[in-house]
Amino acid sequence: MNSSQNEFFKSQVLGHPTGLFVLFFTEMWERFSFYGMRALLVLFLVSALGIGGWDWPRENALALYGTYLALLYLTPIIGGTLADKYLGNRLAIIIGAVIMTLGHASMAIESNPFFLYLGLGLLVIGTGFFKPNMTSFISILYKDFPEKKDGAYTIFYMGVNAGAFLGIMLCGYLGEILGWSWGFGLAGIFMLLGLLQFLFAQNIFGEVGKKPNTANKKIEADDHTEIEDKLNPFTLIDKILIAVIATAGLTWVINDPLSKIGEVNFLEFGGTDYSGHTILVTLILFVFLLGSRIIRYSRITRDKMIAVVIFAFFIIFFWASFEQAGGSMSIFAKDYTSRILSGNSALIFNIIDIIITVVPIGIITYVLFLLFRQTYKKYLISNLILAFSFILIWGVVIWKIYNNFNTYSYEISYKTYQVTATNDVGEEVTKDFAITAETKIPENAMIIDNTTVIRSANDFVKNDKISIIDLDKKGVNYKFLTAEQADLITTNIAATIVKKKENEIQIPATWFLILNSLFIIAFAPLFSKWWESKYNPKPANKYAIGLFFLAIGFAFLAYGAAGIPQGAKTASVSIIWLIMAYLFHTLGELCVSPVGLSYVSKLVPPRMIAFMFGVWYLALAIGNKTSGKLGSMIDDITTRYDISTFFLIFTIVPIVIGLIAIALNPVLKKLMHGVK
Repeated sequence: MNSSQNEFFKSQVLGHPTGLFVLFFTEMWERFSFYGMRALLVLFLVSALGIGGWDWPRENALALYGTYLALLYLTPIIGGTLADKYLGNRLAIIIGAVIMTLGHASMAIESNPFFLYLGLGLLVIGTGFFKPNMTSFISILYKDFPEKKDGAYTIFYMGVNAGAFLGIMLCGYLGEILGWSWGFGLAGIFMLLGLLQFLFAQNIFGEVGKKPNTANKKIEADDHTEIEDKLNPFTLIDKILIAVIATAGLTWVINDPLSKIGEVNFLEFGGTDYSGHTILVTLILFVFLLGSRIIRYSRITRDKMIAVVIFAFFIIFFWASFEQAGGSMSIFAKDYTSRILSGNSALIFNIIDIIITVVPIGIITYVLFLLFRQTYKKYLISNLILAFSFILIWGVVIWKIYNNFNTYSYEISYKTYQVTATNDVGEEVTKDFAITAETKIPENAMIIDNTTVIRSANDFVKNDKISIIDLDKKGVNYKFLTAEQADLITTNIAATIVKKKENEIQIPATWFLILNSLFIIAFAPLFSKWWESKYNPKPANKYAIGLFFLAIGFAFLAYGAAGIPQGAKTASVSIIWLIMAYLFHTLGELCVSPVGLSYVSKLVPPRMIAFMFGVWYLALAIGNKTSGKLGSMIDDITTRYDISTFFLIFTIVPIVIGLIAIALNPVLKKLMHGVK
């Protein structure tokens, strides 16, 4: 053990080194920023122009969402390599945090498309530096204390979930209530604060992480001491194939949203779109490259690597379905779920919301107090930055609670005109259009008095005249205009207050995303006990159980949406279906998460570790991009069939893949040659 690690373990909080909690809070603020932005991205893109969104078709928004997620899993391969060879973990983390801070700042200027795309690009690059080096940093610090490593990672991942929970709740709330730039901006502020607290406390790690460290490249390589490791260099053909596959794959991933949004198609030649051909050929070349590498090893090594490839295949299907959370499931929450509660239901929700907000923040604040008591003398600036972060968090939370209890619901009336026309397939379709000062009403139109519910902190009385702009689909999302604004904006809709509705609240669409983090915190200890018991399932069975849980979650959504008519763009189904879906999806995640990277490290020989980790992250990227591709089919499937059918697809496919996993369990057991 070196002196740096001795120093690192000297002072402790809750039985672990204080330095671990520096990493805990750094990761927590980074995850706060990532999940806060992710919760808003698709909703912002599909929301109406008048309420600050871009009014994109859902297909385009989900194509961009899938590409963004896919690239997030590809850049860590590059960032981890640069850290190992040139930068060291610590500098790579700082570079990544700086780039991500700039990315979030850019996205706060959401009215300009250039800055949104620039922000997403910077977040992808910054994540590539940050993500792989945080986890490997812990691995290096605990290199001589393997018995403490599991506990360290448990605390670290609690930081991940705490950050995700707070980011979704607070960035989502500000984004939906005050405006999208508030939510994107808050994500950037906490990314900056996370960077600064790490920067001013980094000396707590001594010399660890300063210089490129190759010790972690073997990643638990002790398990390979009895494995024959042939000299198997990458040939010139291998390198050419890698270059071709990487170029073609990236082109396809980026071209997918670009061809829809910007009408620029790099894969169209002579009027024919070769996107499908490109990705098919790329996948065939990749399978050939992977197979040609694997067959050069001895039989036992080859078998173990084939097992990893099979696990990677399963993981594609899991994440393709699971990541509907930030895509089609967010759209379902926004447009198809009844999010208005009144009377006792509203009061109970507000109380529950306060408890699940205040209690976790109170616990984390106590951890901060313990850290401050141990480190304030040596790392005062870092501790003051952390203290300021929590003062800001508590300020936003108190304002949120106050706003929820002091915002009123009003039923309003406004006029629309109704027109009946024949669509492309000869069916008569009736549409309503809001009437503004600019509206030219067609001669055959029928004037209709409509009502909807809005929420405002203003204290109106019956018959007050107000102006609103762009009632978004169900009418519950709107932008209220002052009298001065109404005189300037000719697209406003004149409305009249019908009555004040007591004790009525609207749940933000982003609120449902916090359920994943809450359920992880609640159920992770139980699953941990399960994995340590004699009933611990075989790896393939864990995947199968995870996929079955995933299918059950989507089955709830399919059942809940069964009454929504074909082609409907809005509805008001119970919130219980989304809550149950997130519960079972989280249980599925807890089954799949422990299997992944640990089996790569146990099964793969040291010389192939980097390549196979690349394969694993590629599988995650494919799964995430597939989630966007499948999610973008929501409108097409809803129009042809209904939205229940859309979710039924995500019910059936995981069940089929789960059954395949169970059938392959004896094969995988044989291929793993005793590795557990």
